[in-house]
Amino acid sequence: MSKQPSSYLSSKLEARPKANGSGNGIFSLELIRKGELVAVFGGVVYEWDAFIHLPERDRSLCIQVEDRLFLVPRPIGEGDYVNHSCNPNAGLSGQIGLVAIRDIKVGEEVCFDYAMSDTMPYDEFECGCGQPTCRGKVTGNDWQKPELQKRYAGFFSPHVQRKIDAMRKEKRAFEQAMRMAKKFVSPMPLYE
Repeated sequence: MSKQPSSYLSSKLEARPKANGSGNGIFSLELIRKGELVAVFGGVVYEWDAFIHLPERDRSLCIQVEDRLFLVPRPIGEGDYVNHSCNPNAGLSGQIGLVAIRDIKVGEEVCFDYAMSDTMPYDEFECGCGQPTCRGKVTGNDWQKPELQKRYAGFFSPHVQRKIDAMRKEKRAFEQAMRMAKKFVSPMPLYE
């Protein structure tokens, strides 16, 4: 097996331990402009039934790329330590690309919101990002929150965007059916 990491990390970034001792993170060495590619995830794709039996560390460093499919780094590289934030500065471009969603300052940790890729409960945790928008708990259902769908529009993984589109279509169909039902239902006369 190759020692070459399966992920790509921009030369403007470096992986290092976080100052608070809570693990590793990816930090900017130079100004990164909005829209700039910062990382590309790579590895081996596992189906859910095999994925759930992998060691916890492998599962925590993966990214969900489709329903029941997960990309696990092989071997693990610096680019695989992108953490979650409820107020991220990066978002997904396709299934595996990570781009800046705003300018990222020198020394700033690069993070994305796992709601952009996760639709299953494989890596749920209490969030300690400390952001004013912190949800407190990160779950596989966070993508369903309307405020996140609005905030991250254009930065969801394609499989998540398909779920969002289907949910919106179903909601519109339901609302239209309710409007039609109201038109055809006349109030019943009251008899004494």
